[in-house]
Amino acid sequence: MKNRAWLILVFCGVLSSSLAAQQFRVNGYFSLDYLKGQSQSFFSQGSYQNARAGLIFSGEWTPQFSYALEIQSKDEMRFEIEQAWAGFFWSDTIHVKLGLYLVPFGKYNVSSRAFQTRSIQPPFPLNDVFPASWRDIGLLVEGKTGIFIYSAYLGNGLTEGENLRAGQQFKDNNHDKGRGSRLGFLVSQNIEVGLSYYSCKIDDEDKRGLSLKGVDLTWFDETYTLSGEYVRADIENPEPFSKGTAEGWFLIGSFSLGSISPFVAFEKYRYEDPFHGAGYAGPLAAGLGIFENRSRWAAGLVATIHPNFLVKLEYDFNKQQNLVLKDNVFLVQAAVHF
Repeated sequence: MKNRAWLILVFCGVLSSSLAAQQFRVNGYFSLDYLKGQSQSFFSQGSYQNARAGLIFSGEWTPQFSYALEIQSKDEMRFEIEQAWAGFFWSDTIHVKLGLYLVPFGKYNVSSRAFQTRSIQPPFPLNDVFPASWRDIGLLVEGKTGIFIYSAYLGNGLTEGENLRAGQQFKDNNHDKGRGSRLGFLVSQNIEVGLSYYSCKIDDEDKRGLSLKGVDLTWFDETYTLSGEYVRADIENPEPFSKGTAEGWFLIGSFSLGSISPFVAFEKYRYEDPFHGAGYAGPLAAGLGIFENRSRWAAGLVATIHPNFLVKLEYDFNKQQNLVLKDNVFLVQAAVHF
């Protein structure tokens, strides 16, 4: 109830102050999925789910001072603030944001809404090596100069949980701050390569660290698009447990046939951690360990029915090491944005 009250107060404050702003914008989006899988998948009976909706309120009080508030549904009964920040625009080189921001590690995390992606399912390397829709509270500085695009940020950081997906928090559980950066290189007008790094302490005693390293690539022309990311996590564990590691990558290519854009994607993911996993309950209660090795081929298409209305079709070929499962999935998604 307290979180809802805070959300309403923030919303009303931003909305009322925006009435006097020189520019005020409201954008929104909605998507719904249908999934039908093979007999050993989670969706063997067929299911409508993943209803997602969001509103983005943004504007400028002056040419130098701006703000944004995004509210997004996380499931059918729960809404959360996706981002809420006030910004100071010094120049194209320096743009400062203070508040709740989407962490610019790679490119997918800050542009994963349904109308921004080709595939329906999020690549599991980026949904498992760090939390989906990863956010933090603190300071973010970004800008562009010449062929370089950069982001640097300092926030509360991730916390320790059963796995890396469970690391999202909105307050700090120790004295250490999460710090990271991304440096992008515009190799040409059509090619961008980015390098990302992140580091923080995850336990309550400031003893054990987590580090993330990533590489992302985007290439496009009038017809073809190719994008991908690689990320690796190194997790410090207490004695006598060895260090945990997780890494994965994905690559997706598409081409345009007018209003239809077929695509094909491949992703691979490995996660080995002897300390965390099911049953983890803190430093004195280790989990059963995590040992995952998965890959997935996906093929599909995106149909632009209207500039603001997309329909996606996708078929996922799933594979797990040392397991033979009939768990391929067919997906359909409708996405609207304005």
